[in-house]
Amino acid sequence: MGIFNLFSKDKKEKLDQGLSKTKTNLFSKISKALVGKSTVDDSFLDELEEILVSSDVGIHTTLKIIERLQKRVTIEKYINSSELNTILKEEIAHLLEENNNESLSTFENLQGKKPYVIMVVGVNGVGKTTTIGKLANQFKKSGKHVVLGAADTFRAAAVMQLKIWGERNGVKVVEHGMNTDPASVAFDAVKFAVDENADVVIIDTAGRLHNKIGLMNELTKIKKVMSKVVPDSPHEVLLVLDASTGQNAFEQAKQFTSATEVNALALTKLDGTAKGGVVIGIADQFKVPVKYIGVGEGIDDLQIFNRQEFVDSLFN
Repeated sequence: MGIFNLFSKDKKEKLDQGLSKTKTNLFSKISKALVGKSTVDDSFLDELEEILVSSDVGIHTTLKIIERLQKRVTIEKYINSSELNTILKEEIAHLLEENNNESLSTFENLQGKKPYVIMVVGVNGVGKTTTIGKLANQFKKSGKHVVLGAADTFRAAAVMQLKIWGERNGVKVVEHGMNTDPASVAFDAVKFAVDENADVVIIDTAGRLHNKIGLMNELTKIKKVMSKVVPDSPHEVLLVLDASTGQNAFEQAKQFTSATEVNALALTKLDGTAKGGVVIGIADQFKVPVKYIGVGEGIDDLQIFNRQEFVDSLFN
């Protein structure tokens, strides 16, 4: 049974709603491009390329999809728009095959790690701290003992926001206040989690430092001190990206994946954008699994990503 099959019907409906703007934008344009055509010709492929790029799939991934589409059409002799949608759906699903989350932890299964240590990275404004709060809520609802670490000490608002989420979820927040050493906070949070026999510890980190070298050094230091407490931690380095920023999300993914060993992605704010194609492009280009997607503002609207359900919601 796949991960998504464990979710309720309303979760699937929420995913459908969250992707509705992208779906409407994408398929209204494709349908318009197909008007009067009885085959996939060069002019249609040019239009399709423009449509996919405008949905922030990215030029590299778009060209890959176009090439695969051409091969399929040659073999299968495209007849109508319904068949084209089926081919597009299948080829996009293939591009997302790297996102088989069975190898990643879920809210219930933490790969036998205790505590399971998550370090969350990303620039300010993408919904990083909110994502942490929603993660904490869902882990706790799964029966897990959760600890949060407020290691974004450059902004007083970040520490305060995390404390609010901690109170809302009834979980402990380890914090030293503003302008303190982030690595020290991370160390104490992980140690507290070990001492309290917690299941999960989630560490918030600074969204912006003065330069890339500073970012790399800070994240490396945080990882190093945590591994002194739990030798193989962090088990997950989760990069949070705002899907509505389109190409800026690509650039952020590039910067953070080069600065630290990101092994999971969260794409937020999909419900507020028609550019949900960014999920496809980022997953394809960076080969880092998209683990979570945000499809609404509610506390339960952060969902574990399943490529087949995502593609089904986009095309059905």
